[in-house]
Amino acid sequence: MVRVKICGITRGEDGLSCAQLGADAIGLVFYAPSPRNVRVEQARAIMAALPPFVTTVGLFVDAQASEVQAVLAQLPLDLLQFHGNEPAAYCGSFGRPYLKAVRVKPGMDLVQYASAYAGAKALLLDALVEGVAGGTGQGFDWSLIPPHLPLPVILSGGLNPANVAEGVRRVRPAAVDVSSGVEARKGIKDAAKIAAFMQGVRDASL
Repeated sequence: MVRVKICGITRGEDGLSCAQLGADAIGLVFYAPSPRNVRVEQARAIMAALPPFVTTVGLFVDAQASEVQAVLAQLPLDLLQFHGNEPAAYCGSFGRPYLKAVRVKPGMDLVQYASAYAGAKALLLDALVEGVAGGTGQGFDWSLIPPHLPLPVILSGGLNPANVAEGVRRVRPAAVDVSSGVEARKGIKDAAKIAAFMQGVRDASL
C-alpha cells in the first residue's frame, strides 16, 4: 500500500490520532515563518505520544547546518526533509536519511533533479507557490511528473480526502504527504478528515 505522511503536527494528540488512523509518518516543521512551526520542546512531547513504528520527519527550509544539528542533538528524528534550495552535499551531511522536496513547475527536468539528489530516499513533489515554502493547499499538474524517475516519488501539494485516490491512481507514488488538507485550522488536524484521507488511499491501492 502507498505510505502516508501527515505533516505539520503541532500537538501530541494529533500525532497520536494520525498513528491510530494508520499514518506511517508524521512531519514536524522547524521553520519559523510557518504557522505549523514547532519548538524542540513541543516536538519532543509529540514524539513521546507516538506509538512504535511511526516515522518522525523533521522539515527544514534553507536552515543553517548548525540549526539542524542543534535539533538533532535533542531529538531522535528518523528522517530529514529539506524544502528549500539545499544542495545535495548539505542534505547528506547530517548522518540521517533525507527527502528532498521540489516545487514542480512546467519545463523543470525532474529526472535531472532526481539524479542530482541521488542520495535522497525520495523526491517529495509539491506545488510551486511563489514566496511560500509549502503547506499552501495548492496542487500542481500531475502530468508534469515523468513516468520513470530514478528516485521514489512522494506526492504532495493540495491533497485532501476528495482527491487523494485520484492522485494515487494517476501518479502511483511510493507515498503521499498531506498537511492543510486534513486540518480543522492551520496546525490543528481534524481526525475525521484524516480518516477519510486514509480511506481514499486504501481505496486507490486496491
